[in-house]
Amino acid sequence: MACAPDPSNNKNSSSILHQQVKKISRIPFSWGAHAWGIGREDPRRAIHALKVGTALTLVSLLYILEPLFKGVGKNAMWAVMTVVVVLEFTAGATICKGLNRGLGTILAGSLAFIIELVAVRSGKVFRALFVGSSVFLIGFAATYLRFFPSIKKNYDYGVVIFLLTFNLITVSSFRQEDVVPLARDRLSTIAIGCAICLFMSLFVLPNWSGEDLHSSTVRKFEGLARSIEACVTEYFQDQDKDDKILDKQASRASIHIGYRAVLDSKSSDETLAHYASWEPRHSMQCYSYPWQKYVKIGSVLRHFAYTVAALHGCLESEIQTPPSVRSLFRNPCTRVAREVVKVLQELAVSIRDHHRCAPDVLSDHLHEALQDLNSAIRSQPRLFLGSKHACANSHVLMELNSSKHTATRTTLPSFKTDGTSLLERRNTKADQPSERNEQGTLRPTLSKIAMTSLEFSEALPFAAFASLLVEMVVRLEMVIEEVKELERAANFREFTGHDYLTIDLTSNDKMRNPNGIPLDSHTISTAAE
Repeated sequence: MACAPDPSNNKNSSSILHQQVKKISRIPFSWGAHAWGIGREDPRRAIHALKVGTALTLVSLLYILEPLFKGVGKNAMWAVMTVVVVLEFTAGATICKGLNRGLGTILAGSLAFIIELVAVRSGKVFRALFVGSSVFLIGFAATYLRFFPSIKKNYDYGVVIFLLTFNLITVSSFRQEDVVPLARDRLSTIAIGCAICLFMSLFVLPNWSGEDLHSSTVRKFEGLARSIEACVTEYFQDQDKDDKILDKQASRASIHIGYRAVLDSKSSDETLAHYASWEPRHSMQCYSYPWQKYVKIGSVLRHFAYTVAALHGCLESEIQTPPSVRSLFRNPCTRVAREVVKVLQELAVSIRDHHRCAPDVLSDHLHEALQDLNSAIRSQPRLFLGSKHACANSHVLMELNSSKHTATRTTLPSFKTDGTSLLERRNTKADQPSERNEQGTLRPTLSKIAMTSLEFSEALPFAAFASLLVEMVVRLEMVIEEVKELERAANFREFTGHDYLTIDLTSNDKMRNPNGIPLDSHTISTAAE
Protein backbone atom coordinates (compact mmCIF):
# COMPACT_ATOMS: atom_id res chain seq x y z
CA MET A 1 0.00 0.00 0.00
CA ALA A 2 1.53 3.31 -1.12
CA CYS A 3 2.08 5.98 1.53
CA ALA A 4 0.74 9.46 0.87
CA PRO A 5 3.44 12.21 0.83
CA ASP A 6 3.65 14.24 3.98
CA PRO A 7 2.69 17.86 3.18
CA SER A 8 4.66 19.14 6.20
CA ASN A 9 7.96 17.77 4.79
CA ASN A 10 7.29 19.46 1.45
CA LYS A 11 6.58 22.71 3.23
CA ASN A 12 9.80 22.53 5.26
CA SER A 13 11.93 21.74 2.22
CA SER A 14 10.39 24.60 0.25
CA SER A 15 11.02 27.03 3.15
CA ILE A 16 14.66 25.90 3.41
CA LEU A 17 15.09 26.32 -0.35
CA HIS A 18 13.54 29.77 -0.18
CA GLN A 19 15.93 30.79 2.61
CA GLN A 20 18.93 29.54 0.63
CA VAL A 21 17.85 31.44 -2.47
CA LYS A 22 17.31 34.56 -0.38
CA LYS A 23 20.74 34.20 1.20
CA ILE A 24 22.44 33.79 -2.19
CA SER A 25 20.58 36.80 -3.57
CA ARG A 26 22.02 38.93 -0.77
CA ILE A 27 25.64 38.13 -1.73
CA PRO A 28 25.93 40.64 -4.61
CA PHE A 29 24.42 43.38 -2.45
CA SER A 30 26.79 42.62 0.44
CA TRP A 31 29.79 42.65 -1.90
CA GLY A 32 28.61 45.88 -3.45
CA ALA A 33 28.17 47.47 -0.03
CA HIS A 34 31.65 46.33 0.99
CA ALA A 35 33.19 47.71 -2.21
CA TRP A 36 31.34 50.98 -1.71
CA GLY A 37 32.62 51.22 1.84
CA ILE A 38 36.24 50.76 0.71
CA GLY A 39 35.87 53.53 -1.86
CA ARG A 40 34.06 55.80 0.56
CA GLU A 41 36.81 55.35 3.15
CA ASP A 42 39.37 56.70 0.66
CA PRO A 43 37.94 58.01 -2.65
CA ARG A 44 41.46 58.06 -4.13
CA ARG A 45 41.26 54.27 -4.45
CA ALA A 46 38.41 54.51 -6.96
CA ILE A 47 40.23 57.30 -8.82
CA HIS A 48 43.38 55.19 -9.04
CA ALA A 49 41.39 52.26 -10.43
CA LEU A 50 39.95 54.56 -13.11
CA LYS A 51 43.45 55.79 -13.97
CA VAL A 52 44.74 52.23 -14.38
CA GLY A 53 41.81 51.33 -16.60
CA THR A 54 42.38 54.41 -18.74
CA ALA A 55 46.12 53.70 -19.06
CA LEU A 56 45.47 50.10 -20.12
CA THR A 57 42.95 51.30 -22.71
CA LEU A 58 45.46 53.75 -24.17
CA VAL A 59 48.27 51.21 -24.35
CA SER A 60 45.99 48.60 -25.92
CA LEU A 61 45.62 50.92 -28.91
CA LEU A 62 49.06 49.68 -29.98
CA TYR A 63 47.37 46.40 -30.76
CA ILE A 64 43.96 47.66 -31.88
CA LEU A 65 45.05 50.35 -34.36
CA GLU A 66 46.62 48.88 -37.49
CA PRO A 67 49.23 51.63 -38.12
CA LEU A 68 50.54 51.41 -34.56
CA PHE A 69 50.62 47.61 -34.66
CA LYS A 70 52.69 47.67 -37.85
CA GLY A 71 55.18 50.01 -36.16
CA VAL A 72 55.82 47.97 -32.99
CA GLY A 73 54.51 44.53 -33.90
CA LYS A 74 54.01 41.85 -31.27
CA ASN A 75 56.32 43.67 -28.89
CA ALA A 76 53.36 45.90 -28.00
CA MET A 77 52.63 43.41 -25.21
CA TRP A 78 55.68 44.81 -23.37
CA ALA A 79 53.91 48.16 -23.11
CA VAL A 80 50.86 46.47 -21.54
CA MET A 81 53.09 44.63 -19.06
CA THR A 82 54.85 47.89 -18.21
CA VAL A 83 51.58 49.66 -17.38
CA VAL A 84 50.38 46.79 -15.20
CA VAL A 85 53.65 46.61 -13.26
CA VAL A 86 54.75 50.26 -13.07
CA LEU A 87 51.57 52.27 -12.44
CA GLU A 88 51.29 52.47 -8.63
CA PHE A 89 48.99 54.28 -6.23
CA THR A 90 51.36 57.18 -5.50
CA ALA A 91 53.45 59.26 -7.87
CA GLY A 92 56.68 58.48 -6.02
CA ALA A 93 56.20 54.73 -6.36
CA THR A 94 55.39 55.10 -10.06
CA ILE A 95 58.47 57.28 -10.70
CA CYS A 96 60.68 54.86 -8.78
CA LYS A 97 59.46 51.82 -10.69
CA GLY A 98 59.34 53.63 -14.04
CA LEU A 99 62.89 54.94 -13.84
CA ASN A 100 64.16 51.60 -12.54
CA ARG A 101 62.49 49.77 -15.39
CA GLY A 102 63.74 52.20 -18.02
CA LEU A 103 67.28 52.29 -16.69
CA GLY A 104 67.44 48.51 -16.34
CA THR A 105 66.15 48.02 -19.87
CA ILE A 106 68.62 50.49 -21.40
CA LEU A 107 71.63 49.00 -19.59
CA ALA A 108 70.59 45.44 -20.39
CA GLY A 109 70.02 46.25 -24.06
CA SER A 110 73.35 48.04 -24.36
CA LEU A 111 75.28 45.22 -22.70
CA ALA A 112 73.50 42.58 -24.79
CA PHE A 113 74.34 44.52 -27.95
CA ILE A 114 78.04 44.66 -27.00
CA ILE A 115 78.13 40.93 -26.28
CA GLU A 116 76.42 40.24 -29.61
CA LEU A 117 79.04 42.28 -31.48
CA VAL A 118 81.84 40.24 -29.90
CA ALA A 119 80.14 36.86 -30.33
CA VAL A 120 78.98 37.32 -33.93
CA ARG A 121 82.56 37.40 -35.26
CA SER A 122 83.47 34.02 -33.75
CA GLY A 123 82.54 30.47 -34.59
CA LYS A 124 79.34 28.78 -33.55
CA VAL A 125 80.92 26.77 -30.71
CA PHE A 126 82.84 29.72 -29.30
CA ARG A 127 79.72 31.86 -29.62
CA ALA A 128 77.68 29.35 -27.61
CA LEU A 129 80.35 29.20 -24.89
CA PHE A 130 80.69 32.96 -24.83
CA VAL A 131 76.92 33.56 -24.54
CA GLY A 132 76.55 30.90 -21.82
CA SER A 133 79.44 32.26 -19.76
CA SER A 134 78.14 35.82 -20.17
CA VAL A 135 74.71 34.81 -18.94
CA PHE A 136 76.29 33.07 -15.92
CA LEU A 137 78.63 35.93 -14.98
CA ILE A 138 76.04 38.68 -15.45
CA GLY A 139 73.42 36.66 -13.55
CA PHE A 140 75.83 36.03 -10.68
CA ALA A 141 77.00 39.66 -10.48
CA ALA A 142 73.49 41.16 -10.72
CA THR A 143 72.05 38.80 -8.11
CA TYR A 144 74.93 39.41 -5.70
CA LEU A 145 74.54 43.14 -6.24
CA ARG A 146 70.98 42.97 -4.91
CA PHE A 147 72.32 42.17 -1.44
CA PHE A 148 73.99 45.58 -1.15
CA PRO A 149 71.78 47.65 1.20
CA SER A 150 71.81 50.82 -0.93
CA ILE A 151 71.06 48.85 -4.11
CA LYS A 152 68.31 46.82 -2.47
CA LYS A 153 66.68 49.94 -1.08
CA ASN A 154 66.64 52.05 -4.25
CA TYR A 155 67.36 49.94 -7.33
CA ASP A 156 66.30 46.38 -6.56
CA TYR A 157 63.49 46.44 -9.14
CA GLY A 158 65.83 47.91 -11.75
CA VAL A 159 68.36 45.11 -11.22
CA VAL A 160 65.61 42.50 -11.67
CA ILE A 161 64.47 44.14 -14.93
CA PHE A 162 68.09 44.36 -16.09
CA LEU A 163 68.59 40.66 -15.43
CA LEU A 164 65.35 39.70 -17.19
CA THR A 165 65.90 41.88 -20.27
CA PHE A 166 69.56 40.93 -20.66
CA ASN A 167 68.81 37.20 -20.61
CA LEU A 168 65.87 37.52 -23.00
CA ILE A 169 67.86 39.51 -25.57
CA THR A 170 71.12 37.58 -25.22
CA VAL A 171 69.61 34.09 -25.38
CA SER A 172 67.17 34.95 -28.19
CA SER A 173 69.99 36.53 -30.21
CA PHE A 174 71.68 33.13 -30.47
CA ARG A 175 68.93 31.96 -32.87
CA GLN A 176 68.23 35.33 -34.43
CA GLU A 177 70.64 36.98 -36.80
CA ASP A 178 69.87 40.65 -36.17
CA VAL A 179 69.14 41.48 -32.54
CA VAL A 180 69.10 45.26 -32.94
CA PRO A 181 65.46 45.52 -34.12
CA LEU A 182 64.35 43.27 -31.26
CA ALA A 183 66.08 45.44 -28.64
CA ARG A 184 64.84 48.63 -30.29
CA ASP A 185 61.21 47.50 -30.39
CA ARG A 186 61.20 46.32 -26.79
CA LEU A 187 62.86 49.49 -25.60
CA SER A 188 60.39 51.67 -27.48
CA THR A 189 57.32 49.80 -26.20
CA ILE A 190 58.60 49.94 -22.62
CA ALA A 191 59.26 53.66 -23.05
CA ILE A 192 55.69 54.14 -24.30
CA GLY A 193 54.30 52.26 -21.30
CA CYS A 194 56.45 54.23 -18.82
CA ALA A 195 55.43 57.53 -20.43
CA ILE A 196 51.74 56.70 -20.10
CA CYS A 197 52.25 55.67 -16.45
CA LEU A 198 54.15 58.85 -15.59
CA PHE A 199 51.55 61.02 -17.31
CA MET A 200 48.64 59.38 -15.48
CA SER A 201 50.47 59.43 -12.16
CA LEU A 202 51.90 62.98 -12.26
CA PHE A 203 49.29 64.99 -14.14
CA VAL A 204 45.93 63.26 -13.60
CA LEU A 205 44.83 63.72 -9.97
CA PRO A 206 48.23 62.70 -8.52
CA ASN A 207 48.64 61.04 -5.13
CA TRP A 208 51.88 62.07 -3.47
CA SER A 209 53.74 59.78 -1.07
CA GLY A 210 55.10 62.83 0.76
CA GLU A 211 51.61 64.13 1.49
CA ASP A 212 50.54 60.69 2.73
CA LEU A 213 53.56 60.55 5.06
CA HIS A 214 52.89 64.09 6.25
CA SER A 215 49.21 63.38 6.93
CA SER A 216 49.90 60.05 8.65
CA THR A 217 52.37 61.77 11.00
CA VAL A 218 49.72 64.30 11.97
CA ARG A 219 47.19 61.51 12.55
CA LYS A 220 49.66 59.73 14.84
CA PHE A 221 49.87 62.75 17.13
CA GLU A 222 46.09 63.11 17.16
CA GLY A 223 45.54 59.38 17.74
CA LEU A 224 47.94 59.32 20.71
CA ALA A 225 46.21 62.37 22.17
CA ARG A 226 42.82 60.66 21.92
CA SER A 227 44.19 57.45 23.45
CA ILE A 228 45.69 59.26 26.45
CA GLU A 229 42.54 61.28 26.99
CA ALA A 230 40.27 58.23 26.79
CA CYS A 231 42.61 56.15 28.96
CA VAL A 232 42.71 58.66 31.83
CA THR A 233 38.95 59.23 31.55
CA GLU A 234 38.31 55.48 31.73
CA TYR A 235 40.65 55.08 34.69
CA PHE A 236 39.01 57.72 36.86
CA GLN A 237 35.38 57.31 35.87
CA ASP A 238 32.92 55.99 38.44
CA GLN A 239 32.55 52.22 38.25
CA ASP A 240 28.77 51.98 38.41
CA LYS A 241 27.05 48.63 38.19
CA ASP A 242 24.68 49.98 35.57
CA ASP A 243 27.50 50.71 33.12
CA LYS A 244 27.06 48.86 29.88
CA ILE A 245 29.75 46.31 29.19
CA LEU A 246 29.59 46.96 25.45
CA ASP A 247 30.18 50.69 25.93
CA LYS A 248 33.15 49.94 28.16
CA GLN A 249 34.63 47.56 25.60
CA ALA A 250 34.10 50.10 22.80
CA SER A 251 35.85 52.79 24.84
CA ARG A 252 38.86 50.57 25.51
CA ALA A 253 38.95 49.49 21.86
CA SER A 254 39.22 53.16 20.82
CA ILE A 255 42.19 53.52 23.17
CA HIS A 256 43.86 50.51 21.56
CA ILE A 257 43.32 51.81 18.01
CA GLY A 258 45.04 55.13 18.73
CA TYR A 259 48.42 53.82 19.89
CA ARG A 260 48.37 50.61 17.86
CA ALA A 261 48.37 52.64 14.63
CA VAL A 262 51.62 54.26 15.82
CA LEU A 263 53.26 51.00 16.87
CA ASP A 264 52.49 49.35 13.51
CA SER A 265 53.64 52.27 11.33
CA LYS A 266 57.37 51.54 10.97
CA SER A 267 57.19 49.73 7.64
CA SER A 268 54.73 52.15 6.05
CA ASP A 269 56.75 55.18 7.20
CA GLU A 270 59.96 53.88 5.67
CA THR A 271 58.19 52.95 2.42
CA LEU A 272 56.47 56.33 2.07
CA ALA A 273 59.68 58.21 2.89
CA HIS A 274 61.57 56.19 0.27
CA TYR A 275 59.01 56.88 -2.46
CA ALA A 276 58.69 60.53 -1.42
CA SER A 277 62.41 60.99 -2.04
CA TRP A 278 61.80 60.16 -5.72
CA GLU A 279 59.08 62.77 -6.15
CA PRO A 280 59.69 66.32 -7.43
CA ARG A 281 60.94 68.84 -4.92
CA HIS A 282 58.27 69.47 -2.32
CA SER A 283 59.26 73.01 -1.38
CA MET A 284 61.27 75.76 -3.07
CA GLN A 285 62.68 76.79 0.33
CA CYS A 286 64.91 73.74 0.73
CA TYR A 287 66.91 71.79 -1.82
CA SER A 288 65.97 68.33 -0.59
CA TYR A 289 62.94 67.87 1.62
CA PRO A 290 63.90 65.96 4.82
CA TRP A 291 61.53 63.00 4.55
CA GLN A 292 63.77 60.90 6.78
CA LYS A 293 63.00 63.31 9.62
CA TYR A 294 59.44 62.01 9.49
CA VAL A 295 60.80 58.49 9.95
CA LYS A 296 62.72 59.65 13.04
CA ILE A 297 59.60 61.31 14.42
CA GLY A 298 57.75 58.05 13.87
CA SER A 299 60.47 56.24 15.81
CA VAL A 300 60.25 58.52 18.87
CA LEU A 301 56.46 58.40 18.67
CA ARG A 302 56.60 54.61 18.88
CA HIS A 303 58.86 54.97 21.91
CA PHE A 304 56.22 57.29 23.36
CA ALA A 305 53.36 54.95 22.37
CA TYR A 306 54.86 52.12 24.44
CA THR A 307 54.12 54.22 27.51
CA VAL A 308 50.54 54.75 26.34
CA ALA A 309 50.22 50.99 25.83
CA ALA A 310 51.48 50.40 29.38
CA LEU A 311 49.01 53.02 30.61
CA HIS A 312 46.26 51.08 28.84
CA GLY A 313 47.54 47.93 30.53
CA CYS A 314 46.75 49.49 33.91
CA LEU A 315 43.08 49.38 32.93
CA GLU A 316 43.33 45.67 32.15
CA SER A 317 45.26 44.75 35.29
CA GLU A 318 43.77 42.13 37.61
CA ILE A 319 44.77 44.14 40.70
CA GLN A 320 43.08 47.54 40.74
CA THR A 321 43.25 50.46 43.11
CA PRO A 322 39.92 51.06 44.89
CA PRO A 323 37.84 53.94 43.45
CA SER A 324 38.03 55.74 46.79
CA VAL A 325 41.81 55.94 46.47
CA ARG A 326 41.70 56.93 42.82
CA SER A 327 39.40 59.83 43.55
CA LEU A 328 42.09 61.36 45.78
CA PHE A 329 44.35 61.82 42.77
CA ARG A 330 41.80 62.41 40.03
CA ASN A 331 42.45 66.15 39.74
CA PRO A 332 46.28 66.17 39.37
CA CYS A 333 46.38 63.13 37.06
CA THR A 334 43.66 64.53 34.84
CA ARG A 335 45.50 67.83 34.67
CA VAL A 336 48.80 66.16 33.67
CA ALA A 337 47.04 64.16 30.97
CA ARG A 338 45.22 67.25 29.72
CA GLU A 339 48.50 69.18 29.39
CA VAL A 340 50.15 66.28 27.53
CA VAL A 341 47.18 66.14 25.16
CA LYS A 342 47.49 69.90 24.58
CA VAL A 343 51.14 69.55 23.62
CA LEU A 344 50.46 66.65 21.25
CA GLN A 345 47.61 68.52 19.59
CA GLU A 346 49.74 71.65 19.19
CA LEU A 347 52.55 69.63 17.60
CA ALA A 348 50.03 68.04 15.23
CA VAL A 349 48.70 71.45 14.17
CA SER A 350 52.19 72.89 13.67
CA ILE A 351 53.23 69.98 11.41
CA ARG A 352 49.98 70.06 9.47
CA ASP A 353 50.21 73.81 8.79
CA HIS A 354 53.99 73.82 8.16
CA HIS A 355 54.75 76.41 10.84
CA ARG A 356 56.97 76.18 13.85
CA CYS A 357 55.44 75.41 17.20
CA ALA A 358 55.48 77.89 20.04
CA PRO A 359 58.85 78.24 21.81
CA ASP A 360 57.18 77.40 25.11
CA VAL A 361 55.23 74.41 23.75
CA LEU A 362 56.28 72.48 26.86
CA SER A 363 54.69 75.14 29.03
CA ASP A 364 54.94 75.79 32.74
CA HIS A 365 51.39 74.47 33.12
CA LEU A 366 52.66 70.93 32.55
CA HIS A 367 55.40 71.29 35.16
CA GLU A 368 52.90 72.77 37.59
CA ALA A 369 50.60 69.79 36.97
CA LEU A 370 53.50 67.44 37.77
CA GLN A 371 54.20 69.34 40.97
CA ASP A 372 50.54 69.07 41.94
CA LEU A 373 50.64 65.32 41.36
CA ASN A 374 53.80 65.04 43.45
CA SER A 375 52.23 67.07 46.27
CA ALA A 376 49.07 64.96 46.18
CA ILE A 377 51.09 61.76 46.50
CA ARG A 378 53.18 63.19 49.34
CA SER A 379 50.01 64.22 51.16
CA GLN A 380 48.98 60.56 51.46
CA PRO A 381 52.05 58.83 52.94
CA ARG A 382 50.01 56.09 54.63
CA LEU A 383 48.77 54.79 51.29
CA PHE A 384 52.27 54.41 49.87
CA LEU A 385 54.08 53.18 52.99
CA GLY A 386 51.73 50.35 53.90
CA SER A 387 48.39 49.70 55.58
CA LYS A 388 47.07 47.89 58.62
CA HIS A 389 45.36 45.38 56.39
CA ALA A 390 48.67 44.41 54.80
CA CYS A 391 50.33 44.14 58.23
CA ALA A 392 47.55 41.85 59.46
CA ASN A 393 48.03 39.62 56.46
CA SER A 394 51.76 39.48 57.17
CA HIS A 395 51.09 38.35 60.79
CA VAL A 396 48.74 35.62 59.57
CA LEU A 397 51.37 34.48 57.10
CA MET A 398 54.02 34.30 59.84
CA GLU A 399 51.72 32.20 62.04
CA LEU A 400 51.07 29.77 59.21
CA ASN A 401 54.78 29.58 58.53
CA SER A 402 55.54 28.70 62.13
CA SER A 403 52.83 26.00 62.21
CA LYS A 404 53.81 24.34 58.94
CA HIS A 405 57.64 24.75 58.99
CA THR A 406 58.96 22.77 56.03
CA ALA A 407 55.68 22.38 54.16
CA THR A 408 55.19 26.08 54.12
CA ARG A 409 58.80 26.57 53.11
CA THR A 410 58.11 24.51 50.00
CA THR A 411 54.97 26.49 49.28
CA LEU A 412 56.58 29.87 49.85
CA PRO A 413 60.30 29.42 49.13
CA SER A 414 62.83 31.67 50.78
CA PHE A 415 65.52 33.59 49.00
CA LYS A 416 68.25 31.02 49.72
CA THR A 417 69.69 29.66 46.53
CA ASP A 418 72.79 27.79 47.71
CA GLY A 419 73.34 24.01 47.59
CA THR A 420 72.46 23.52 51.25
CA SER A 421 68.98 24.93 50.72
CA LEU A 422 68.37 22.60 47.77
CA LEU A 423 69.49 19.54 49.80
CA GLU A 424 67.22 20.53 52.69
CA ARG A 425 64.24 20.77 50.39
CA ARG A 426 65.00 17.36 48.82
CA ASN A 427 65.30 15.75 52.25
CA THR A 428 62.08 17.38 53.33
CA LYS A 429 60.22 15.94 50.34
CA ALA A 430 61.68 12.46 51.03
CA ASP A 431 61.00 12.44 54.79
CA GLN A 432 57.44 13.79 54.75
CA PRO A 433 55.44 12.23 51.91
CA SER A 434 52.31 12.09 54.07
CA GLU A 435 52.07 15.87 54.27
CA ARG A 436 51.85 16.45 50.50
CA ASN A 437 48.07 16.22 50.40
CA GLU A 438 47.75 18.66 53.28
CA GLN A 439 50.28 20.94 51.62
CA GLY A 440 48.34 20.81 48.35
CA THR A 441 45.17 21.97 50.08
CA LEU A 442 47.06 24.70 51.91
CA ARG A 443 48.82 26.11 48.82
CA PRO A 444 45.88 28.17 47.43
CA THR A 445 45.21 29.78 50.82
CA LEU A 446 48.85 30.58 51.48
CA SER A 447 49.40 31.88 47.93
CA LYS A 448 46.45 34.19 48.27
CA ILE A 449 47.64 35.52 51.61
CA ALA A 450 51.16 35.92 50.23
CA MET A 451 49.87 37.91 47.27
CA THR A 452 47.86 40.13 49.60
CA SER A 453 50.85 40.64 51.87
CA LEU A 454 52.96 41.62 48.87
CA GLU A 455 50.40 44.32 48.18
CA PHE A 456 52.07 46.46 50.84
CA SER A 457 49.91 49.34 49.70
CA GLU A 458 46.46 49.34 48.19
CA ALA A 459 47.66 52.33 46.15
CA LEU A 460 50.45 50.29 44.53
CA PRO A 461 48.60 49.86 41.18
CA PHE A 462 47.95 53.59 41.10
CA ALA A 463 51.65 54.23 41.77
CA ALA A 464 52.41 52.39 38.52
CA PHE A 465 49.79 54.50 36.70
CA ALA A 466 51.23 57.75 38.07
CA SER A 467 54.81 56.76 37.25
CA LEU A 468 53.75 56.09 33.65
CA LEU A 469 52.27 59.58 33.44
CA VAL A 470 55.58 61.05 34.59
CA GLU A 471 57.51 58.86 32.14
CA MET A 472 55.19 60.05 29.40
CA VAL A 473 56.15 63.66 30.09
CA VAL A 474 59.86 62.76 29.90
CA ARG A 475 59.42 61.02 26.55
CA LEU A 476 57.31 63.90 25.31
CA GLU A 477 60.39 66.13 25.48
CA MET A 478 62.16 63.77 23.06
CA VAL A 479 59.22 64.04 20.66
CA ILE A 480 59.35 67.84 20.82
CA GLU A 481 63.07 67.85 20.03
CA GLU A 482 62.55 65.72 16.90
CA VAL A 483 59.68 67.94 15.74
CA LYS A 484 61.88 71.02 16.11
CA GLU A 485 64.60 69.27 14.09
CA LEU A 486 62.06 68.74 11.31
CA GLU A 487 60.98 72.37 11.48
CA ARG A 488 64.56 73.57 11.04
CA ALA A 489 65.39 71.12 8.25
CA ALA A 490 62.18 71.80 6.29
CA ASN A 491 62.28 75.59 6.88
CA PHE A 492 58.83 75.83 8.41
CA ARG A 493 57.61 79.41 8.73
CA GLU A 494 58.22 81.13 12.02
CA PHE A 495 55.64 81.05 14.76
CA THR A 496 53.94 84.39 15.36
CA GLY A 497 51.46 85.64 17.92
CA HIS A 498 48.74 85.43 15.26
CA ASP A 499 49.04 81.64 14.99
CA TYR A 500 46.18 80.68 17.25
CA LEU A 501 45.87 76.95 17.69
CA THR A 502 42.38 75.76 18.56
CA ILE A 503 42.76 72.38 20.20
CA ASP A 504 39.73 70.15 20.68
CA LEU A 505 40.13 68.00 23.75
CA THR A 506 36.80 66.27 23.34
CA SER A 507 36.21 62.71 22.21
CA ASN A 508 33.34 60.25 22.16
CA ASP A 509 33.70 60.02 25.93
CA LYS A 510 34.26 63.58 27.07
CA MET A 511 36.74 64.16 29.84
CA ARG A 512 35.08 65.72 32.84
CA ASN A 513 36.43 67.55 35.80
CA PRO A 514 35.68 66.41 39.37
CA ASN A 515 32.46 68.47 39.36
CA GLY A 516 31.12 66.54 36.39
CA ILE A 517 31.37 69.46 33.92
CA PRO A 518 32.68 68.44 30.47
CA LEU A 519 35.89 70.06 29.29
CA ASP A 520 35.50 72.27 26.22
CA SER A 521 37.95 73.24 23.49
CA HIS A 522 40.99 75.24 24.48
CA THR A 523 42.69 78.00 22.51
CA ILE A 524 46.44 78.12 22.98
CA SER A 525 48.76 80.85 21.83
CA THR A 526 51.80 82.59 23.12
CA ALA A 527 49.97 85.89 23.44
CA ALA A 528 47.08 84.36 25.36
CA GLU A 529 49.39 82.62 27.81
